[in-house]
Amino acid sequence: MMTKKKNLFLMPLDTLQLESLAESLAIKVKHYLITMMGKTIDEANSDELYRALSHALREEVMINWTATNKTLIERKKKTIYYISMEYMPGKFLLNNIVNMSTRELVFITMQKLGHSFNDIASREFDPALGNGGLGRLASCFLDSLATMHYPAVGYGLRYQYGIFEQQIWDGRQIEAPDLWLMNENPWEFRQDLRRLSVKFCGKAIPSKNIHGDEIYSLENYEEVWTLPYDVPIVGYSHQTDYSVVTLRLWSTKESPRNFQLQRYNAGKLDQAAENTLLTDVLYPSDWHDAGKRIRLKQEFLLVSASVQDIIRRYLDQHDNFRSFADKVRIQINDTHPALTVAELMHSLTKIYDLPWKTAWEITQQVVSYTNHTVLSEALEQWDRHLMEYLLPRQTRIIERINQDFCDGVRQRYPNDEEPVRRMSVINNDKVRMANLSIVGSHAVNGVSAIHTEILKKSVFRDFYNYWPNKFINVTNGVTQRRWLYLCNGDLAHWITKRIGDGWITHFEEIDKLRDFAKDPESKAELQEVKRKNKQKLIDFVRHTVKIKDAHGQILAPPPVLDVNSIFDVQIKRFHEYKRQLMNALHVLMLYFEIKEGKGEHRVPRTVIFAGKAAASYETAKNIIHLIYLIARKVNRDPKVSPLLKVVFIENYNVSKAEIIIPAADLSEQISTAGMEASGTGNMKFGMNGALTIGTDDGANVEMREAVGDEHWPFLFGLTADEVAALRSSGKYHPQDELAAEPLMRRAVEALRDGTLTENDHEKSALLSLYRQLVEGSIESPGDRYFVIKDLLPYYNTQKKVDLLYSDQDAWAETVIYNIAGMSRFSTDISIKNYADKIWGIEPCPPDPAILEAVRQEYREYDRCRIY
Repeated sequence: MMTKKKNLFLMPLDTLQLESLAESLAIKVKHYLITMMGKTIDEANSDELYRALSHALREEVMINWTATNKTLIERKKKTIYYISMEYMPGKFLLNNIVNMSTRELVFITMQKLGHSFNDIASREFDPALGNGGLGRLASCFLDSLATMHYPAVGYGLRYQYGIFEQQIWDGRQIEAPDLWLMNENPWEFRQDLRRLSVKFCGKAIPSKNIHGDEIYSLENYEEVWTLPYDVPIVGYSHQTDYSVVTLRLWSTKESPRNFQLQRYNAGKLDQAAENTLLTDVLYPSDWHDAGKRIRLKQEFLLVSASVQDIIRRYLDQHDNFRSFADKVRIQINDTHPALTVAELMHSLTKIYDLPWKTAWEITQQVVSYTNHTVLSEALEQWDRHLMEYLLPRQTRIIERINQDFCDGVRQRYPNDEEPVRRMSVINNDKVRMANLSIVGSHAVNGVSAIHTEILKKSVFRDFYNYWPNKFINVTNGVTQRRWLYLCNGDLAHWITKRIGDGWITHFEEIDKLRDFAKDPESKAELQEVKRKNKQKLIDFVRHTVKIKDAHGQILAPPPVLDVNSIFDVQIKRFHEYKRQLMNALHVLMLYFEIKEGKGEHRVPRTVIFAGKAAASYETAKNIIHLIYLIARKVNRDPKVSPLLKVVFIENYNVSKAEIIIPAADLSEQISTAGMEASGTGNMKFGMNGALTIGTDDGANVEMREAVGDEHWPFLFGLTADEVAALRSSGKYHPQDELAAEPLMRRAVEALRDGTLTENDHEKSALLSLYRQLVEGSIESPGDRYFVIKDLLPYYNTQKKVDLLYSDQDAWAETVIYNIAGMSRFSTDISIKNYADKIWGIEPCPPDPAILEAVRQEYREYDRCRIY
């Protein structure tokens, strides 16, 4: 006997139909429990139910994924291939449910099964594929590409242990493996038939192709096999016509041939396993040669496998490369995939026998580069000898690219070698990856208006003068679907009640909220939404944050937080230029004020930090240690703690951000002006109803312009131009600033006078910070990031925060204007700009006939057999 499966995701017309569909979905969940886990519904635990529900929903995703791919193949559309070292997608289950518009259906289904959906959803781990804004932006882009039906494929690496799981033991950051893959991941598909070979080391043997161009074969090389895992990225739709974009992640972990048994048997255990662990950890420490070697291998693995796959996809539909530049676009996200330029040239000239000139024209037409930093130390440079050892053929190609480019520069600037030296891809035996990316691309974009101007006027000024039309700006955004509609349901309801739900896919409509800024009812309801979100965060902190000793044993619970206090939040990757140190010093200033009985005017404040420091970044780790010591001091003090509390939430990730951001009153965006490329956390906070205290840096500038100066009350600090002028003058001395301000001086002196410390390790960590801040060194002047210079303006601006927060009606009005002002900061808008200005691609939704044919075939062959 066989029964036909209902289409679970036809839009329900009434409650009875919804109940019927929920019953069908419940049957499918029970089916997977029995067939995959050998459990009945009354035996299954939450982990098993999570997997069964995911598999049931995955069937529906597969229909649209298949139809999306078949449509793209049939129509041979130009496709964007997005290559990024990082992604931070967050948990997939709820995001896919939201984007499929099935949240109510799933909740009813779980009620029928007698289980809590929230409990089941909590069993999913955050995919550990990134660390900060770079990865989160890439994931937002994929969401928008899928929602807007653009033809796209993402490429990345499947890190076995992520960057690390952060634990705080007695104030020190401890790095442990992130075990996100310990259980089955039902949202990935292993593609054994698409595994590829990547070659390292060996000897490059020159020869000529049929066009007389020099090409290179490789002898005595190391061969590494990489296996792809595909993840479906579901676009949002009210209907069943959503697109699904493929995120392909490469892994070396599952290929036994990567393990070198002969070296293992010879006792060379590290060498034996090196090629199996290339995708173990994101950004391994590069303080040693092995770390540098693995990092470069990782980057080339990503590039080589992805380029091979891109060419394979193209040749599946074409017989030659005449249309390659018309059908393919490759976006390299920062410099990690810069070797795309060299590897594409190698493939076209060596494997496919194209003339060098033709291959170079194709490469430049196809590749575009997004820059994400102005920090010189973050602009990747690789030792030429290391690159030559690991990638002999690609090094030769880079040398030729550089020679041809430098010859062109010399023609433009005869008798002047300085521009050649500054722009050369290779200089002082370093391969400059940003320069390679620019030379090999047809477009270079910054990610905020101020960032792009800094690139043109300073960082890449020579390149801009040489190729002015190559540089454009595409300001970053975030997807409102995850960062508002999913994570802040109460606020989403508040918005939809007033302007409808069009904002979910057309975020520019959020600007209509300005009309409600002075409405008393709207302000009162908004305040209640914020209070509920703050209480959720309080509950989360109470249940998850633990104070641990030096051995990882729990010492104490977190402090009890006051829902009426200002929730002052700084959550981001730890770096000196992001100035978590300035925030910490401000807390110390407040502590001393309150301690001396001068804090009566202060509104109660809860200062919340979260973020990871790179494993080898000692200064950033010392700042985390300082925050821990300040929290210990403040939270234990009976006089201070009623007015001030400090919390550090360890192991920050997307899921924790989804709880923290909706609860924030104040968003700390206080980077040294001119150093933050854009920021996206600022946008997430803004659209979730937090006001920004910040410098005029990154996207803060455009956010301020969009909101209006009148409703952007907490701007402070040096401008980017003032920072540049002060730095170049050589006249800045932090000691002079401290001498003039006793309270500020006292806070800084607490780093070395024993106020906060109880042992030698703590003293050493804080003294190191003091010396970098005040004394400096020959190589690096004191207060390199102008923390002390901006600290007093920051302190005074925080007084304005207290004043406005004391008037809750005025605060709520300002919040509404700020939410409305976020209308231009959706990645839907960013992706439209990329598509129009750089990629030249058009939407291609699943063909309705193809979608129905796939769905019909699925219905026909999907049967429940009862014997």
